Amino acid sequence: MKPIDRPSPNFDARGRGVDTVILHYTGMKTGAEAQGRLCDREAKVSAHYLVEEDGRVFRLVAEENRAWHAGISSWKGEGEINARSIGIEIVNPGHEWGYRDFPEAQIGAVIALLKDIRTRHKISPARVLAHSDVAPARKDDPGEKFPWKRLAAEGLAIGPYEGPPDETIPYTEALAALRAIGYEVLDIAPGIPATAAALLAFQRRFCPAELGRGWSPMTKAGLLWAAKVMA
Repeated sequence: MKPIDRPSPNFDARGRGVDTVILHYTGMKTGAEAQGRLCDREAKVSAHYLVEEDGRVFRLVAEENRAWHAGISSWKGEGEINARSIGIEIVNPGHEWGYRDFPEAQIGAVIALLKDIRTRHKISPARVLAHSDVAPARKDDPGEKFPWKRLAAEGLAIGPYEGPPDETIPYTEALAALRAIGYEVLDIAPGIPATAAALLAFQRRFCPAELGRGWSPMTKAGLLWAAKVMA
């Protein structure tokens, strides 16, 4: 489906090439409400695309410009994610307003959009990321219900871990993998890492059944696996 142009004033010069896509959910009651905010000059937020639940795709900001979607964020030690990424907002009320499954028409449209974007930009599956990946302390989206496995089946992203648990993996090795994948793990004191936000973000993305279960054997196994496939 050809995108419907709905220009947002909230953008500026990109300043570098695109190598990343960030997926969001809108986290508002309706798609119309989200679209209004993303196009409101006073809100100072935007994205390149918005995908409605019925599969309609709205183009808000041209890909050659920097949309304001990721905020304060980082991945693999690099900040300024907006400058290098295309932001896709996916209509869903999110955890605050009744988080629900993403409709088939919507996911089909996201897949088609990603394929289209890749005709113009060299983006590896490992660089299609969740907003929660790049801002784990602030964001939960697109959340644990997002079907990453569908995108992986199309070669567009890395899907969830589906291997066995491993009780033998030490904490230090799992923590090193969490950082190696790309998550920001800040120290609350010298040598004392604050891991909760990054670990939850990892579980939402790669081990959703383990969400909130800490350093479980399945989570640790998933971490080592993801560190290899996301390298």
